[in-house]
Amino acid sequence: MRLTSKGLLLGLVAILAARLFAMALMPFADTSEPRYAEIARLMAVSGDWITPWFEPGVPFWGKPPLAFWAQALSIQLFGLSEFAVRLPSWLAMLGVLALVHACGRRLHGEQAARWATLVFATMLLPFASAGAVLTDPFLALGMTLSMVSFLLTPTEPRPLWRYGFFVGLAIGLLAKGPLTLVLVAGALVPWMLWHRNARACLRALPWAGGTALMLMLTLPWYIAAEIKTPGFFQYFIVGEHLLRFIDPGWEGDRYGSAHQRPYGSIWLDWLLATLPWGVAWLGMALWPRKHAPLRQRVAAAVRDPAQTYLMAWALVTPAFFTLSGNILWTYVLPALPPVALATGLLASRWQGVRPLRLAVAAMLLTPAAALALGVLAWAEPTRYKTEKQLVQQADAMRGDDPFYFVGSRPFSARYYSRGAVGLVEFPALDGVLPKAGDTVYLAVAKNRANELLASWPGVVTPLYVSRRYALLKVEGAPR
Repeated sequence: MRLTSKGLLLGLVAILAARLFAMALMPFADTSEPRYAEIARLMAVSGDWITPWFEPGVPFWGKPPLAFWAQALSIQLFGLSEFAVRLPSWLAMLGVLALVHACGRRLHGEQAARWATLVFATMLLPFASAGAVLTDPFLALGMTLSMVSFLLTPTEPRPLWRYGFFVGLAIGLLAKGPLTLVLVAGALVPWMLWHRNARACLRALPWAGGTALMLMLTLPWYIAAEIKTPGFFQYFIVGEHLLRFIDPGWEGDRYGSAHQRPYGSIWLDWLLATLPWGVAWLGMALWPRKHAPLRQRVAAAVRDPAQTYLMAWALVTPAFFTLSGNILWTYVLPALPPVALATGLLASRWQGVRPLRLAVAAMLLTPAAALALGVLAWAEPTRYKTEKQLVQQADAMRGDDPFYFVGSRPFSARYYSRGAVGLVEFPALDGVLPKAGDTVYLAVAKNRANELLASWPGVVTPLYVSRRYALLKVEGAPR
């Protein structure tokens, strides 16, 4: 199917605009997005660009700071809003789109590049990540830059690609850490061994200057982070890069909880993340053809350096996490650009009106779902696990009166209150209840809202109910 440059431009504008609109409407829902948004907010407020802080006095050693740098800078430029904190991820994924197009054009021509770009833009996880406060979009940007640069450097030895390989590694090291080196090497080394072309590929890169550039961009922060908060290396390198993956129930996570999943779950995550295109790609790749039996197509594919390169790139991430039970579905994001490139090649060869209609319908699925969720969040905010409206309701009424969450304090409450909301445990509740003439605002779990203050002699006024909490205005008993 032929796709014009105008069609590509109009499609991308519509898709990216839909994502911008949806991410401006959607509140931060617990737990990951508001947690990272609060870390970025603290960085923007404190001006501390070395150590991300989980909360005042508690350093966040779970991730390097690149995503938080970008988000904090966006907050300083555009103010504190969902749009501002999410914008850096949108820009990072825009960079990945540009790299997908450049790689597709070099490998298979302009038509395949255009289709690959639209496929990646409408794939479920890339579309979702483009408007989410996560670190994964920056890892995807770094790894994609390295993989595309390595592939294009032998035939296009421009500085952009020759040094882009090392810049991509630096981006990954500052976004996720040494995992970047493992994933890139895990794709490149088997590919070079299979085709016996390691010497030619390695000669194309400026290893001395490129490595120096990579270290110059990354080492200063790693050293400064350990000096400022000793213990960072032990937690981040050993805990986050070893124990997290080999111990499904790792209890060393200081900032969340272990995500215990069955081994091999990452492959189901991969399939979910590629919707609706991954299933279509697998179907088209494996579908029997009269003049090209599957065995012959597989044999031809493993002899084609371009196809095996994309295959190695697509498989290394899920393969690495296959024996890890502590995973999230966002981990497969760096493996999706090659899936889009392979699908784009097949799409460019489709013929007829029906395949075009099916492709357009597939492209509409994810943006339409995002728009629907955004409108739903605006119309019925209590459907989501967010305390945005509850905090806004409390702030509109309480003035200088204290405000506490009882028993637990969600990350969304911390972010939307700008760190002003307090936390009180149930045994200590009597210590914050108001005296005569005073008022305190409490957010309590809905299932305890009626009985928690049943014997309180003062006035208790329910103000708002979110999905999880009830906001209560508690006034002291008269003398």
